[in-house]
Amino acid sequence: MIALNVTYQCRPGKRDEFLGKVLAEGIDTASRAEPGNFRYAFYLPADGSDEVLLVEKWQDDGALDTHRLQPHYAKLAALKAEYLTGTVIERFEVPD
Repeated sequence: MIALNVTYQCRPGKRDEFLGKVLAEGIDTASRAEPGNFRYAFYLPADGSDEVLLVEKWQDDGALDTHRLQPHYAKLAALKAEYLTGTVIERFEVPD
């Protein structure tokens, strides 16, 4: 299993708009429906900063590679270009 902590660093004041568009596009729902996905959840920091944390859990590299080829992944990339200043990805191998 592969776990990812993806921290999206949003442009100042754009965090809620970014997350709202991600949800309105159904990117979260489509990702959760993919084979090999066990978790796809967004979290907001208690301090109100301009970050969004996405926690993902995938069966293996194959499932994650397939995820990156999906149309909703491309939609997310377009939103990231518009709303983010950076992205930090932490990858962990976790037991089944």
